Amino acid sequence: QVQLVESGGGLVQPGGSLRLSCAASGFTFSSYAMSWYRQAPGKERELVASISGAGRTNYADSVKGRFTISRDNAKNTVFLQMNSLKPDDTAVYYCYVNIWVGASYGYWGQGTQVTVSS
Repeated sequence: QVQLVESGGGLVQPGGSLRLSCAASGFTFSSYAMSWYRQAPGKERELVASISGAGRTNYADSVKGRFTISRDNAKNTVFLQMNSLKPDDTAVYYCYVNIWVGASYGYWGQGTQVTVSS
């Protein structure tokens, strides 16, 4: 079955960096776009960045120039490099994939907490 396992979250000071990883299994990883979402307390979950199977990327305006999404299709892993972190980036970050098997199915990882605070 489809599994997405995030790692790499933690506590970082403003201006610092973190690299999130999402290890995927149970589907043909290279064929699907992968996305990172985040949800801050009291707010709706929002799209942070996405990357197509071929490597085309898309970013939320709030993270452009600071975050970079990438993927390693040989290792079935998608990454989110986060630089110049701000307190507003504090959230639980989720990996997401939408898979078409006769119908559309969305799958989420368990999430990893990112806290930006001095």
